[in-house]
This record gives sequence, C-alpha cells and structure tokens, in this order.
Amino acid sequence: MYYLPNILFAITLIIGIGFFANNVCKLFRNIKLGKDVNRTDKKSERLKNMLIIAFGQSKMVKRPLSGFLHLIVYVGFVIINIEVLEIIIDGLFGTHRIFQGIFGINIYGFLIGTFEVLALLVLLAVIVFWTRRNVSKIKRFLSAEIKGWPKNDANYILYFEVVLMTLFLTMNATDVPFQEAGVGNVISQFLSPIFDGFSRETLHIIERSAWWFHILGILVFLNYLYFSKHLHILLAFPNTYFANLNPKGQFTNLEAVTREVKLMMDPAADPYATPAGDENQIPEKFGASDVSDLSWVQLLNAYTCTECGRCSSACPANLTGKKLSPRKIMMDTRDRLEEVGKNIDANGGVFKDDGKQLLNDYITPEELWACTSCNACVEECPVNIDPLSIIIDMRRYLVMEQSAAPKELNMMMTNIENNGAPWQYSQQDRLNWVNED
Repeated sequence: MYYLPNILFAITLIIGIGFFANNVCKLFRNIKLGKDVNRTDKKSERLKNMLIIAFGQSKMVKRPLSGFLHLIVYVGFVIINIEVLEIIIDGLFGTHRIFQGIFGINIYGFLIGTFEVLALLVLLAVIVFWTRRNVSKIKRFLSAEIKGWPKNDANYILYFEVVLMTLFLTMNATDVPFQEAGVGNVISQFLSPIFDGFSRETLHIIERSAWWFHILGILVFLNYLYFSKHLHILLAFPNTYFANLNPKGQFTNLEAVTREVKLMMDPAADPYATPAGDENQIPEKFGASDVSDLSWVQLLNAYTCTECGRCSSACPANLTGKKLSPRKIMMDTRDRLEEVGKNIDANGGVFKDDGKQLLNDYITPEELWACTSCNACVEECPVNIDPLSIIIDMRRYLVMEQSAAPKELNMMMTNIENNGAPWQYSQQDRLNWVNED
C-alpha cells in the first residue's frame, strides 16, 4: 500500500504521455500528406529565425501591450513548468521537493520564489487577456470565424492557466514545512493565512490534492493542445525554422510550366521528347484544390496558426469589407486537414473520397480573388505563417485547371496572348501616344 500512490502516478503519467504521443503521430501523419518541399538550406539563418522569432518573441512585441502580456504568459509557462520535472521525480519515487536537497534551501527558495512571482503575473495577464477577448470590443476578436469553438477554445486555455497557477500557489501555501522554512514563499505566504485554523493533517490533504490536480491538469493541458489553436506553443519553433526565406513577393514557378515555356522558346526542341529523369515531374494537377495538393510546410503553417487575427487586421482587402480573412484561410485549411485525417483513421489508414475539398467547401473563389497579394498577412504573423502561398496555389488551380479566373483577368490574359500587352488594341497602335500633342 505504501507504493500505491507511486504506481498510480506512474500509470497516469504513462497514459497521459502515451495519448499525447499518439496524437503527435497523427499530427505528423497529417502534415506529411502535403507535397514535398526542400527547406534544408541556409541552416544558420533558419536557426537564427527560430531563436529570435519563436523563442525571442521578436514579432509578438511589435504590438506592445498584447506582446508584453503574451511574453509574461510564455515565460511563466516555460519556467514554471521546470517544476514539473520535480513533480514527476517526487511522484515516481515518493520523495517530496527533492530539488531542495539537491540545490540547497537558498537556491531552491530563489527558484520557487521566482516561480511564484511568475504565477501571479500569469494570473494577472490572463485576466487582461480574458477581458480583451470577452469585454473589450476589439474588432479582430469579433470576426465571423471567431465564433463558437474558436472563441471557446481561446477562453478554455485561459481558464486552464488560472486553475494551474492557483493550484501551484495553493500547493505551496498549504505545505507546512515549506512555509515554516520561510524561503521561497514570496507569494504563497500571503495565501497561507487563508488556511489558518486547519490541522496539519487537513493541510497535508489539501496540499496533496493540489499537487495531484496540478500534475493531472498539466497532463490534460498537454493532450488538449492537439485539439486547440494553442498547438502553436510547440509548433512555432519548427514553423519559424522551416519558413520561406525568399524575399516577400517572390513567387515559385511550376517546373512543368517552366519546362513547357522553354520548349516553346527553343526552335530546335522536340515538343514530344521527355527529358531524362522528368517522367515523374509532371504534376497531377496545377495548383491546389485540396490539402493534399499543398506542401507539408503549408500544412504545418495551418496547424501553427494562433488565430490571433493580426494577419486579418492588417489585410487591406479585409479592412475594406471584402470577404477575405487570411486567418480564416489558415483555420479552414487546418479544419479540412483534420477532416481528412479522421477520414483516414475511419477507413483503415486510407483516405476514402468524401466528395469534398478545400476549395468551395471551405474557401470560396470570392475570398481568393479578393487578395491583393501584398504580403501584409505574412509580415504581420508572429510565427512566420504564409497564408498568401495557399491563396496563390488555389488561384493557380482556378486559372490553370478550371479556367475560372474573373472576366477582367481573363480579358487581360487574352490581350497579352493576342496583342502582347494587357490593353485591348493591336501592337501596331501601342506607340501612338508618342505622336499625341
């Protein structure tokens, strides 16, 4: 019976981490449904981006208030959870505050005191975040796509933070030996009087209960991430590392189209000859109509989206009342990818055609053609997500597979084909303006 709590803890830990690992496997499986793209170049520049943007939060603090509050929650989340290591060791081996014996009372007290201050700051930041989302009329939190689950999800994570920080402080406040030592109880000493009058046995029960609920809450939080926009806590790092390093506005060319153009420009080329090694390079379709047509980096982008709305709040099309919202583009891509993943799970690891696709069922042509391709959304994203690349690929499908470009664009392309210019007059008349007075 003495080892029963340790056994229960070990079983709980295995179940929690096992469920998380299973979801991580699904996550990788879904991302790998995308087409291959090479992002192994410029490793030092990529590492620098990851450290500055993901770890250093450099783009987040461009908006000072929300950036500073997010930094508090981020630092608190990272540093306070160092204590999780101690909890795991204590839970497995039946020890109590094992790091105190390792580091000594003074160093340990400094660490726990820092954790307590951060816990209080996180609580205050979460209150401000909740107020901004639910009381203040901030436009980017009132958009159509931030209704129902997306709004609830954002609030749930705030409630999680409140519960976890409260349990941490309660655990310290009711730990009698810790309070009697008077080292590290920077915040919990002010909570301790709440429990005056309780016996040592009762305080021990409260402390143990807070300890158990704290670690259980962390395991629940860990597994909740897969279903939440807060998956960016983990994916922001690979997403910034594998982000596109080309200058903004530089679009990629389709190799098959480039090859055809080169053939047309080479009088000696045999249009019926297939270059050696190119047999498998002709794409099954031009552009993208569903998530499997996108690259794995674009699918990683979709899972990393924080739904903060900075992209949409900077989008000129969105600001002028157009239907386009770059945030919705990313959310729709993730939702469709999750739908495809569940389809694969339900059909023994094979996707069964469900008659749906990303284009039209999730994202409409009206949204795609509203984009001005200005890259404001890419510039604003705090974790280097690129909604524009998805928009461009889906436009390519509309133009090259369905000939479904807007009539104005079709007219321009026809003029270029016939007249060598976007304007609707013959090439002989193109220089008439020179003779005008």
